[in-house]
Amino acid sequence: MSSQRYNAAVEFVDTNASGPPGGKVAFRDRTRELTYGQLEDRVARVGPALGQLGVRREERVLMLMLDTVDFPVVFWGAIRAGMVPVPLNTLLGADQYRYILEDSRAGLVVVSGALLPVLREALGDMTGAVTIVVAGETEAPAGTSLLSSLLDAAAPAEAAADTCADDVAFWLYSSGSTGMPKGVKHVHSSLAATARAFGQGVLEIRAGDVVFSAAKLFFAYGLGNSMTFPMSVGATSILLDERPTPQSVFATMKREQPTIFFGVPTLYAAILADASCTPASGSRRLRLCVSAGEALPEHIGRAWAERFGVEVVDGLGSTEMLHIFVSNTPGAVRYGTSGTPVPGYEAKLLDEDGAEVGAGEIGELVVSGPSAAEGYWNQREKSRHTFEGRWTRTGDKYTRDSDGYYTYCGRTDDMFKVSGIWVSPFEVESALASHPAVLEAAVVPQEDADRLLKPKAYVVLREGASGSAALEQSLKDHVKAAIGMWKYPRWIEVVDTLPRTATGKIQRFKLRE
Repeated sequence: MSSQRYNAAVEFVDTNASGPPGGKVAFRDRTRELTYGQLEDRVARVGPALGQLGVRREERVLMLMLDTVDFPVVFWGAIRAGMVPVPLNTLLGADQYRYILEDSRAGLVVVSGALLPVLREALGDMTGAVTIVVAGETEAPAGTSLLSSLLDAAAPAEAAADTCADDVAFWLYSSGSTGMPKGVKHVHSSLAATARAFGQGVLEIRAGDVVFSAAKLFFAYGLGNSMTFPMSVGATSILLDERPTPQSVFATMKREQPTIFFGVPTLYAAILADASCTPASGSRRLRLCVSAGEALPEHIGRAWAERFGVEVVDGLGSTEMLHIFVSNTPGAVRYGTSGTPVPGYEAKLLDEDGAEVGAGEIGELVVSGPSAAEGYWNQREKSRHTFEGRWTRTGDKYTRDSDGYYTYCGRTDDMFKVSGIWVSPFEVESALASHPAVLEAAVVPQEDADRLLKPKAYVVLREGASGSAALEQSLKDHVKAAIGMWKYPRWIEVVDTLPRTATGKIQRFKLRE
């Protein structure tokens, strides 16, 4: 596909609209729905509408949008017109939006009405230099245009832009777990590659499925879950525009009865801690659950399968690779592991000198596959470090067992040695979280009196538990028994919450500081 003329929107939108799914609901949010036919009509109007506002081919269109039916319209509409949509994390602060506005040089932002105040704050003295289009409102606030009115007035473009598979189709900004986010450039062919390899190849998604992803459309995991996977087979996707809490997720589950659910480990843990979340209060049609964003602790996966009778397929993906490339498979889940390479992808583990390590040894995971990003925007040195020929460095430390299953140890910059032996923060955190008093935990290195590194733990306790010297000793003994004498945390601090990115990853660098 690399050199042929190809536009991803034609495959995902136009083909569905003219085929059997045409009259079927593609997307439904809390107040609206769009069939595949209606989606095609709205998508075809986006290019002409934004073109009248001065946006040209290959220029960036920032999308600060909640998960509603407007999101796929703008995303696919920009791609169909040869423009470059850039979905943004809806949970950032004004300073980070200001950075992205300046970094991307976008001249237009499509924003959900509820997020307009933070965008205006971010724009500051840039107001006027950036065109604002507001989605989801019935009247245009001062100084803006209304998306619905623009699309109603525009004539649909008959043909998609004449792009090729290697053209940059869209950007995603990385979650910025260690600093300011980086613009990751993805090409047209990557969307279909992940849908075929993981959505169809691993999950076996089919036309009759109804999918619901608590993970949002603005980041790579949610984009595949809610959009490309269901659209690749003509299925239906349910969108939730509010924060995914156990209550909001289960209300959506009960109302929509999805067959596939996508979440992150933090949410799975929160649902399990909520006694009101039962099989009867959710979806009786649920056949499969998927987890990514951070490694799923073994005890959470097992507890979920026991309560709901549905296994959780845990996998590893990244913004740089667009979606999951190492995964468990339905019917062959090994809880506590990330699984094996997704068909079409290769993986290997390297030591500090770039040599492959053997079974059971810790190494940095590098991956090769069809959905790797073209590189970072205006970050040549970081691109060179991450993208090495056909291999992409993940920054994750893993071990691989003799059966080829990969087990997560931690981020490369989170790992540390105790008594000369690597300690995996994730392994210690999982051991702590399997204690009945602990909801979640984060582990970082700290120097002792001899200036040697030892584990320090920050723990969030379950409802009804309280910190005490006896609990601290119980936790230390629990870890020693579970994973080894030298790995136990020498210090334990009880906290109300852990710092996380919007994608659910623990920001250990904030705890180290």
